[in-house]
Amino acid sequence: MREKKVAPSYAAAELEARGHRASHDFAKAADGARSAADIALDEGDSAGWWNMTFLQAENLLDAGEFNESVKLAKSLLEAPLAATSVQNRARALILMANSLRGEGLLEMAASTAASAVGLVDDEADMEIDVHARQALIAAYGESGKLDEAWAECLSLSERISDETDDQLAGKAYWVIGNVAFLCDRIDDGLHYHELAAETFSPSRNLDVWAKFNKASAAMRLAAEIADAATLRCIERAELATDVVGGSEEDIILLRLNRAHWNYLAGEAGEAIELLGEIKDRADQLPPQIAGEVFLLLGRAQAETGNKQAAAESLVEAADRFDKAGAHQRALQAREMVETGNSPDQE
Repeated sequence: MREKKVAPSYAAAELEARGHRASHDFAKAADGARSAADIALDEGDSAGWWNMTFLQAENLLDAGEFNESVKLAKSLLEAPLAATSVQNRARALILMANSLRGEGLLEMAASTAASAVGLVDDEADMEIDVHARQALIAAYGESGKLDEAWAECLSLSERISDETDDQLAGKAYWVIGNVAFLCDRIDDGLHYHELAAETFSPSRNLDVWAKFNKASAAMRLAAEIADAATLRCIERAELATDVVGGSEEDIILLRLNRAHWNYLAGEAGEAIELLGEIKDRADQLPPQIAGEVFLLLGRAQAETGNKQAAAESLVEAADRFDKAGAHQRALQAREMVETGNSPDQE
């Protein structure tokens, strides 16, 4: 007699999804979370459906499926649990903001994140508020609204105390340092990134360690700090990502950092070779990141004397920045074209 196939339980589906997430297989984690959400829906478990749909959207976001993540975040916001729980509403808004930022819709991302800031003010919900402020700062920073981003950073820094969890404080210091670099407050950027580095440990969370070093290297390179500490950040990020794995976007950003390092080290040809590989996959990136790829490519091409190719790359960079709503960066790229695309004119 054939054995009857038993349908998976909610708990088993959730456990499977979280296991895939822990292994950084975000696509399978999203599928598992969707299965758990479907089971919860069939069983009339609205809280289970909401939590698993949120987990599904988180994994889609991490997998780079930004459009699908936006759709799910919208469904979470429209659900009764978001209306009756301010914490759930704030979490869904943060998810929506980060997903919109991934799509390059920076103005909408900032507006959505701003709606989440201050929704919860209880100390027990501090993590939610910090994440909301981080999402807002990231959207402002990537769109070139640096004054607004720095003002939010100062507000965020006031939320951090000795009682704040180390990992949460580290992520806050990390984003404040990013904005400081963007604002040309180099000493502040180095200070806050040093504070962040003190809270992170590769033995505690290698994935966070990899992402922090990758981001810190990018900020240092943007400030044209090509010292031994920057190279260490690049190498740590590359090594840690080899161990834990990373998304396609993670790998591309690591190569972008390496290309930027080559350019600043006077190896423009090597930078162009790396960037040539990256630009073929630019459509897989958020438009603001793709803009940075073409901007650096234009600078490297100008350095080698290929003015025509540099101008074409810079025009492409400006178009990508405009698509993302990063109009200040687009203006910088166009000014470089008008001034003969000299890197010194950036």
